Amino acid sequence: MEAERTIRTFEGATAIVTGAASGIGRGLVEELTKRGCEVVLADLQIESAEEVASAINTAGGRATAAELDVVNFSEMEKLVRETVERTGRLDYMFNNAGIAITGNTSQYGIEDWNQILDINLHGVINGVQAAYQVMTNQGFGHIVNTASFAGLVPTPGNVAYASTKHAIVGLSTSLRAEAAMLGVRVSVLCPSFVRTAILEDGGKFGRSLLDLSPDQKRRLLESYEKFKPMPPNSFAAKALDLIARNKAIVVLPSRWKIVWLFCRLFPSRSISIVRKSFQDMQRDLDIT
Repeated sequence: MEAERTIRTFEGATAIVTGAASGIGRGLVEELTKRGCEVVLADLQIESAEEVASAINTAGGRATAAELDVVNFSEMEKLVRETVERTGRLDYMFNNAGIAITGNTSQYGIEDWNQILDINLHGVINGVQAAYQVMTNQGFGHIVNTASFAGLVPTPGNVAYASTKHAIVGLSTSLRAEAAMLGVRVSVLCPSFVRTAILEDGGKFGRSLLDLSPDQKRRLLESYEKFKPMPPNSFAAKALDLIARNKAIVVLPSRWKIVWLFCRLFPSRSISIVRKSFQDMQRDLDIT
């Protein structure tokens, strides 16, 4: 009986992953199931989620798909409740769904702010709220929130996105300190450049407010390539290794840790460097 009050890593565990149909979410799902975890793929893109789940099951894994709008707390709470009723436990809650709305802040409308706050921040809060009570009651569990490297450093040209990701880092580290005495772990993922749709166009439900020509878009994507974006499955494999070790903040690729450290030690200097880099990029791409 005592063993049943312990988190499983990862064989025999149950996990829910939001934003699971593509990108980092899909990478996490595929890697979790390889390691023996039963996974619920939660996404608005239900057809894509079902295709991924079907492929996993055909390969011998265990996965189910569920249509979910992370902004709707009732849907989130229902999914968590039904998952626990079916499997008897919830070991991992990956609050991963998110979008980007890129552009200069002067281009934002209040509707842009509201949309990204609803999905990126309130969606994570809904997942935490739905899973936390279950996990504290059972005496174990691991909440993993996907933020971004943009949640650790200044990110001009993506201010709304960075705002939500800084908030997720603060939520996660604060909850980690509070939840430890109740047997619940909390980690936050801070990926830098990962090859997903968010890098190109803000994700399935995101967008760019910049009116870029095809040539400008091409040059912008080429500028990202110098950072050698990490494949989602490689990110997921390394991230799960660190989650298994209960790391608080997961920064990948790991070489970006030195940038994070520099920003922490020299915040004013960091802002100056980022400002100049941002201005140079806008000039090189003829963005006004």
